[in-house]
Amino acid sequence: MKYIVTSALPYANGKLHVGHVAGAYLPADIFVRYLRLQNEDVIYICGTDEHGTPISISADKEGVQAIEIVKRYHDSIKEAFDGIGIEFDNFSGTAREEHYQLSRQFFSSLYNKGHIQPKTTLQFYCEHDKRYLPDRYVEGICPKCGSEGARGDQCDKCGQTYETTSLKNPRCKICGNEPVIRETKHWFLHLARFTDQLKEWISHKSYWKENVRNFMLNLLEQGLIERSITRDLSWGVPVPLPEAEDKVLYVWFDAPIGYVSSTVEWAKRIGQPERWKDYWLDPDTKLIHFIGKDNIIFHALIWPAMLMGQDIKYCLPHDIPANEFMNLEGEKISTSRNWAIWVDEFTKRFDGEYLRYYLATNAPERQDADFSFKDFQLKINGELNNVLGNLANRVFAFANKHFEGQISAVDCDEECKAILDEADKSLEEISASYRDYQVKRNTRAIMDLARLGNRFFDERKPWHAIKADRKHVQETLWVCASLLNKISIAFYPIMPKHMQKLRAMMSLAPVHSWEDAFTSTQITVNNVSPLFCKIEDAAIEMELARLHNMAKETDKTDYLPVKPDITYEDFSAMDLRLAKVLEATPVPKTDKLLHLKVDLGFETRELVAGIAQSYKAEDIIGKTVVMLVNLQARKIRGIVSNGMILAAHDELGLHVVLPDGGSPGSPVQ
Repeated sequence: MKYIVTSALPYANGKLHVGHVAGAYLPADIFVRYLRLQNEDVIYICGTDEHGTPISISADKEGVQAIEIVKRYHDSIKEAFDGIGIEFDNFSGTAREEHYQLSRQFFSSLYNKGHIQPKTTLQFYCEHDKRYLPDRYVEGICPKCGSEGARGDQCDKCGQTYETTSLKNPRCKICGNEPVIRETKHWFLHLARFTDQLKEWISHKSYWKENVRNFMLNLLEQGLIERSITRDLSWGVPVPLPEAEDKVLYVWFDAPIGYVSSTVEWAKRIGQPERWKDYWLDPDTKLIHFIGKDNIIFHALIWPAMLMGQDIKYCLPHDIPANEFMNLEGEKISTSRNWAIWVDEFTKRFDGEYLRYYLATNAPERQDADFSFKDFQLKINGELNNVLGNLANRVFAFANKHFEGQISAVDCDEECKAILDEADKSLEEISASYRDYQVKRNTRAIMDLARLGNRFFDERKPWHAIKADRKHVQETLWVCASLLNKISIAFYPIMPKHMQKLRAMMSLAPVHSWEDAFTSTQITVNNVSPLFCKIEDAAIEMELARLHNMAKETDKTDYLPVKPDITYEDFSAMDLRLAKVLEATPVPKTDKLLHLKVDLGFETRELVAGIAQSYKAEDIIGKTVVMLVNLQARKIRGIVSNGMILAAHDELGLHVVLPDGGSPGSPVQ
């Protein structure tokens, strides 16, 4: 049996945080390490997702090429993976020639079979920059909740998605000008054509996680829609059609193809360029995608349809163990707010395997989990140090003191045999749990083996028995050392570095096979040192302070700078009066303008106010406002605007200044 194990491609536009690791990378790495202990044929494939509008926007803002952004974050992400011991057979990226060639092949196969067809759509176009604006190149007011700063396709404040062209007060993120709406042609993947194939395929996936399988079945019952797979960008995989020379493949289409192109790259790197076919073109290969729950639809529906539509018969996903989300100190992780634990920084202050252990004990397998620094400290100190570390220390210290570090196999009494039999039965259950991705369960089960050893050591009281029955003590030490050997194998997928250290202190060979856990051998205690180190309160308090300070800095309002000083005479030249709104009507063909008629006491005037996105016409009628009355008249949309009303602006929108009392025409001083 062959396995291809993948983790969702991390996006090369930001650093790696603990939520990423807990959801898609640590569970996969643990699973792969376990399979290798079972001598399975497995390759672990990943790489960075290097296309899409956020990367283009970052490059535009910094005035650099997109590939510079990609390389920066690719290297940062790889460094973070190295820091926590995530080991891939190949870690590639989607901005490479192998990937471009393969992505164009995928598109062409689907297109030639009629599964991809063009369609004319409406899209924002910036006349200043002479370009169509994909979703994230546009910002404005959410059409659902009215929040400022909403993206072209989604509002981060309310979480709602919408048609890009429904965004209010749209602004081009490049130049800040208001775009217009134009027709453009894009190509769509007709997923409905694969409905029967997908239903048949998923019907045999009774072993899938319930959240994944049920989600897909519900979507299939509702009916599949066409999905746009092209974008008006210069950065990405060019669409292989003459009439689409100015377009690239949408990032969600080309990203999963990265699993295949990374495997092709791996095969070339090891000097066997055709080797990738042994995995991807074998229908019996178990292709397993580790992802977060936000990626289910792409991996369990769209990606399989893409594979089904190819000329080459690729293997289809065998399993998609999607995990839930990891929160942080009771709040949702937010990179925009800097409410996150960045892995590359964390591993400079703490042992990376401490993070592996904590995320394993707290894995979001069935429901969202929460990262708490105090709980992290408790798990490291109270479990790794006080349970497993304590067992190793007391066994090794006793062996050095009374047996010159030699722990020999002996014929055990029934009590000792019962302990070892219990441990072997537990190892069988742990093995089954690894195959079923139950990492959280295994951390408890393995730690229970260490607790069993401590309890057995205490009950046998070797410090008393050594005076009268050395064989009794030898049995005790042999059982406890055997438990440590079994633990070193069972725990290896989760904490490989520390388990190799544990085995080295027992003069055992490096971890090679799961069967090593059942091998009886002479143990020689050697170069003993603490297996783990405790985390001090001061270190945790510093982390909490750092986390909150970073968030506070990010949450600070970005106020506009104060304008240059003016003289008193400059200010006195402004004639500010109270005005009562008599009439208000929307200005035709605009979203933000109201045509107002106001009473100034001594006369009535008309003006245009850009407040329609914050105030309805009927809500402003009858209100008293502050108005600058000696502003030079200006024609706006065919209306002579004779004045300006005062309003404040923040991230929530416009707030018209509404005085409490006063008569129309009263001067504001």
